[in-house]
Amino acid sequence: MSEVKISAEPRTEFGKGGARRTRRLGLVPAVIYGHGEAPRHIAVPAREFAAAIRHGGINTVFELVSPDGTKTLALPKAIQRDPLKDTYEHIDLVIVKRGEQVTVEVPVHLVGEAAKGTLVMTEHDKIAISAEALHLPEFVEASIEGLEAGSHVTAGDVKLPRGAQLVADAETIVAVVSLAPTAEQLEGEAAEAPEAAEAEAEEAAETVAAEA
Repeated sequence: MSEVKISAEPRTEFGKGGARRTRRLGLVPAVIYGHGEAPRHIAVPAREFAAAIRHGGINTVFELVSPDGTKTLALPKAIQRDPLKDTYEHIDLVIVKRGEQVTVEVPVHLVGEAAKGTLVMTEHDKIAISAEALHLPEFVEASIEGLEAGSHVTAGDVKLPRGAQLVADAETIVAVVSLAPTAEQLEGEAAEAPEAAEAEAEEAAETVAAEA
């Protein structure tokens, strides 16, 4: 993954009011720090940043270009989003250097199909790895092909790209394969649900009556 070039304007307004005005201009308030440098308050184009994250994932490395031409490589450390508006509210960026090894969490994609009649349940959808800053994978893969009920996939089973190392405990369980419930079991659970709800309602009513 190569770095994504994006403009970085100095930010002089702070607080909620300043952040709102920044966002109204189509920018996202951000702070960049690391490698012994004092934190710098900047603003980056919201649409360009969002497009880069959609394309390359959360571990996209940005080349921040200041108005004076200064360039800084940085990796998103924390991103605050508005879940209702689906917009970015604030970004923390940490400075990285070419050739530097960094530790990040990457999504795990399960590939293949487990044995017939099984159900695959994900325990951890991300794992921590260490890789060169400009060669961070968007995701890693783990195979569940042909796995029988009772099997499990650990972080140690995940296929890592060349140059990457596992940071997470190799025994961390990523996914578990179990027997899929039968149609009869599902029907039984569906039939028991109304009865359980009715019993809870009766218990609650009795509790209220007793307290009264």
